[in-house]
Amino acid sequence: MSARRRRTSRDERRRSHSQNLLVDERVVDRLLARAELTRDEHVVEIGPGRGALTLPLAGAGARVLAVERDPGLADELRASVRRARLESRVRVLTLDARRLRWPGEPYRVIANLSFGATTALLAHMLDDPAQGPRRADVLVQRVVAIKRSSQPPTSLRSAAWAPWWEMTLGDPVPRSAFRPVPGIDAAWLHITRRDSPVLPEWLAPSLRGLLRPGWDPPTDG
Repeated sequence: MSARRRRTSRDERRRSHSQNLLVDERVVDRLLARAELTRDEHVVEIGPGRGALTLPLAGAGARVLAVERDPGLADELRASVRRARLESRVRVLTLDARRLRWPGEPYRVIANLSFGATTALLAHMLDDPAQGPRRADVLVQRVVAIKRSSQPPTSLRSAAWAPWWEMTLGDPVPRSAFRPVPGIDAAWLHITRRDSPVLPEWLAPSLRGLLRPGWDPPTDG
């Protein structure tokens, strides 16, 4: 009988953080071909891991703030940035992105989100449209991408975001594109700020509560 490989501390952190790192370069190439990046555009990347997205984004001319909560992965990424001589393009911040203070200048988000924290990260990004991005391209579980992009909204939370944000389903990404391999496929979710919001921004903090009594079904997710 073969012995099971002993989990390292890195394995345990990745498991507890629900980290499935993107390793398929073709997925990155397809995103960059459609991302419409402009020179010196400010990009916030959540959960960069070892930099599968970070380094190509910087190489394409973006200024990247990479927010990684795993200290070991953050150190690896800093070393990779130095080797690529991209220090002027990339800043690595060791922090749980749910505590991040968003930039004061216009920015966009490009990220492979932690599957276990997707809803919380989207809420931090979208609940306050005054602080939110102009655009976000996020890799999430495919079932989540389908749910969030459904029209009309199928959850209370999605309905509360709809006056300010438009969500569309992007390309599917097979589970084989990640390590460790998750139990479910992923997809890109594209989020854009509405040019003409349906409601004023000051209503955003209270809208979910206002909608809840009449919401059917009573799901909040």
